[in-house]
Amino acid sequence: MPIVLTQGGNVSLSKEAPGITEIRVGLGWDVNVTDGAPFDLDSSCFLLGDDGKVINDEDFVFYNNPTSIDGSVRHSGKNQIGSGDNEQIVVNLRAVSSQIKKIAIAVTIFEAKERGQNFGQVQKTYVRAVNVSNDKEILRYDLKENGSLLTAMTVCEIYRRDNEWKFRALGNGFEGGLSPLAESYGIHIG
Repeated sequence: MPIVLTQGGNVSLSKEAPGITEIRVGLGWDVNVTDGAPFDLDSSCFLLGDDGKVINDEDFVFYNNPTSIDGSVRHSGKNQIGSGDNEQIVVNLRAVSSQIKKIAIAVTIFEAKERGQNFGQVQKTYVRAVNVSNDKEILRYDLKENGSLLTAMTVCEIYRRDNEWKFRALGNGFEGGLSPLAESYGIHIG
């Protein structure tokens, strides 16, 4: 039975899954049916240094840059099967550069402003962490629907503390989509 987190909650991956080397972060959601443009949600992650910013632009992993420089983080793209997680990100904890202290994982709505879309129209949003070696779900965080006008959200972070890897449930949102989210982590999107 996975640990169920609420916003702000955290868990030690190292203690809950001793010897863990690789996790799969699964992200899922349902969108309201509309007669407008289809929804296009995208996950991404930011590999962050001590200052909470990316060290270089390649530390922004997403569908157009699916693997981090060191190969430790891989974005699997969209789930084409239509069941289970909508998107997945795999993190090899042993391979993460020692310069990286935190990995922030986010979801954005593509062209949200142009399409008149926001997270208030998205339901059953969740993030979960699975131990890749045994396919066991360690934890799950179901984000609360709040009718928000937000268009980008950092859903969780994986971070190092006291020689342990930990997971924190967030749900911090941004208006304006990917650009203000990326800028908060040191990436300028033109």
